[in-house]
Amino acid sequence: MGDFKDEFSPALVATLAGELRRAWPAFPVDRFTGDAAGALAPLALLARVEHLAGRLAGCLPAEFPAAAAVLWRALDSASFTGWMTLPCGSFVARAGLDHPHLALPLLAGLTPRFSSEGPLRPFLERHPDVTFEYLHRWVEDPDEHVRRLVSEGTRPRLPWAPRLRRFLEDPAPTIALLERLVDDPSAYVRRSVANHLNDISKDHPDLALACGRRWTVAGDRAAWVVRHGLRTLAKRGDPEALALLGADHGADIRATAFGLDRDRIRIGEAVTFTATLVLSGPVSAEAVIDYRVHYVGARGVRSPKVFKLTRRRLVPGTPVTLRRGHRFEHVSVRRLYPGPHTIDLQVNGRVLAGATFELVDRPEPGS
Repeated sequence: MGDFKDEFSPALVATLAGELRRAWPAFPVDRFTGDAAGALAPLALLARVEHLAGRLAGCLPAEFPAAAAVLWRALDSASFTGWMTLPCGSFVARAGLDHPHLALPLLAGLTPRFSSEGPLRPFLERHPDVTFEYLHRWVEDPDEHVRRLVSEGTRPRLPWAPRLRRFLEDPAPTIALLERLVDDPSAYVRRSVANHLNDISKDHPDLALACGRRWTVAGDRAAWVVRHGLRTLAKRGDPEALALLGADHGADIRATAFGLDRDRIRIGEAVTFTATLVLSGPVSAEAVIDYRVHYVGARGVRSPKVFKLTRRRLVPGTPVTLRRGHRFEHVSVRRLYPGPHTIDLQVNGRVLAGATFELVDRPEPGS
């Protein structure tokens, strides 16, 4: 699988230039595409987007209303879509920041081609009142992409974007928007609402739980949002979050067996654990089952990383055996270090069992 930054290639630059020339015959194609390969080569993904947005600023009409008109005409083409439109959104956020009544409708027009969630954020910072006027209109938009923009663009902890400090401190304005989207007919929109709720739960767990209590009774679609949106609190073992997910934090569930298939693996290999759970008591209970990995970091053991395992309804006296493999491989967000690593089992927020193994370096090639 290639790197996403490679989507912004000289070929894409040429295609974008062709789309913009069709929309505006005076568009300077040669100036826009010149030395694109050399300019893009050393840049990471977001830097490539911003570089192309800067090129657009030097090639589109200098006055934003005229530049916006070019982009609106480009949107008449069905082939003006996908990655090439992302720098266009960034251009709008740069050049149109002093023209919110022109720029915000244009971002809504662009978002079905490639989400405008990132470019929306400068307008929330500079023009919060005007932007919220549009957001409250967009929750009723017939296009699911525009409705999703309301939730996704206002997420306080949106990945790959600056955090929205005002909503980290007080998420009430965005909760008012989510209330109108939580039962949206589009699963695409509801997933964004759930992710937004999960963001809120990291800074304001009580507010997130209050939303969960209101929304759980609003119907099956909203209840799904609650289950997905409270996942971080559930992984932390929060009793109320688990209850809203249908799990009984106090159920007498025990791990009668837990073990690893190996006590030593190399980086790049997998270890498999097996666990047997038994419920005591007179009634069945819902079990939210996760496992935690205690990774060794450069400075010692890190906080455990929680992984979803399964959800089961346990019957008293009937053992349930679970099995899962976990591969220990370097990834972009986590470098592995040799040393003792622990895997433990968490059921309804309680750690029931665990085991430790030794992670060692993989051999050097040719050794």
